[in-house]
This record gives sequence, C-alpha cells and structure tokens, in this order.
Amino acid sequence: MTKLPEIIAGLKKEFPKAGCSLEHSDPFELLVATILSAQCTDERVNKVTPALFKKYPTPAAFAAAGQPDIEKMIYSTGFYHNKAKSILGASKEIEARFGGKVPDTMDELLTLPGVARKTANVVLGSAYGKAEGVVVDTHVKRLAFRLGLTKNTEPEKIEQDLMKQLERKYWIWFAHALVLHGRKTCKSQTPLCDSCVLSSCCPKKGVKDK
Repeated sequence: MTKLPEIIAGLKKEFPKAGCSLEHSDPFELLVATILSAQCTDERVNKVTPALFKKYPTPAAFAAAGQPDIEKMIYSTGFYHNKAKSILGASKEIEARFGGKVPDTMDELLTLPGVARKTANVVLGSAYGKAEGVVVDTHVKRLAFRLGLTKNTEPEKIEQDLMKQLERKYWIWFAHALVLHGRKTCKSQTPLCDSCVLSSCCPKKGVKDK
C-alpha cells in the first residue's frame, strides 16, 4: 500500500503552487509549446517560442506557413520535421474545424495531428483548468514507479493508475509537482535521496535507474 497522503503532503510543502513551466499566453501557444517539448527541455522550448509566436501568432498564420519555414525556427528543439508537420496539421484542423479556437474536450483534442493524451492533458489542465486526466511525461513516469504508485511502464496505464488513486482535485497539480521534484531532486541517474522530502515514504530510496 502506497503512502499517498504523505507523498501529497511532501510535495505540497515543497511545490504548493506547481504549474506548467511552458511559457504561453493562450491555449494555442500552449498546444504548440507542448508539441515542441517532446524529448526537449521546457527551457529550450521557452527560448524558441517567443520568435515563433511573433511570426506566427495564430492557427491561421501557422496554417498558411510553409513547413520548411517552421522547421528552421524550431530546429533546436529536435525532431523538428515531425514537430513542424504536427504543428502545421493541427493548425489547419483548428482553423478548418474549430473556427480557429483550440478545442477544450479530450475527444476533440485527440483528433488533432500530433496530439496524444499527454499533450491534451497539458492543454486541458493548464489552459482550460479542466482535470480530465494526469499528464505523464518522463519525470512522472519515473517518479510514479519509484514511489510505488504504479508497476506499469506504458504512459496510458500509468495515467489510469494515478487517476484511480488520486482525488480529481489533485490531478493537474500532482503531475506538475512530480515534474518539478524530478528535475530538482529525484533525478534519473543521481537521485538526491538525502535531501528528498519524500525519502520517508519512498520504497525505492537510493535506487538508481538502470
């Protein structure tokens, strides 16, 4: 049995206002930034997006852009070809099917190119304040396993495990708090267990990833 109340209390103490670290001013910017964040740091994405959004401020502007032009601007985020293709495709769909507005339901978001549950959950939670699921990125995946909250390795199964155990009011905040804790303390190869606020309730204290 996991010590979930202790985990929540520890994270609340350290990251009471944990939120999305991707800089954005509207749901569309968050959608694009989240697509760019795949296998890339938020810090790098935040360096790329100001110029990107200045040149392409709306879904219509992106939809009218050439893919090579987008690729040049997002090159440093990695996997730029696929990311540009997804952003371009999603922009065209948003413009054509949703009147230029990013949809605010899980089912509709999942119809957009390049959007899976992780991206949809980020947009719904951070842009619309809707708790429809739990964001599972590499940090959440690692920490959920280390903390004994799941035995699964597939993101969608991990998400289901977290949703079953957590009260819905924690779904958005909890994922952000785990991400921050993963970056600061519970790192992949060098977890800082001696300074961890969750050390007393962590079943894998001191265990490094293989």
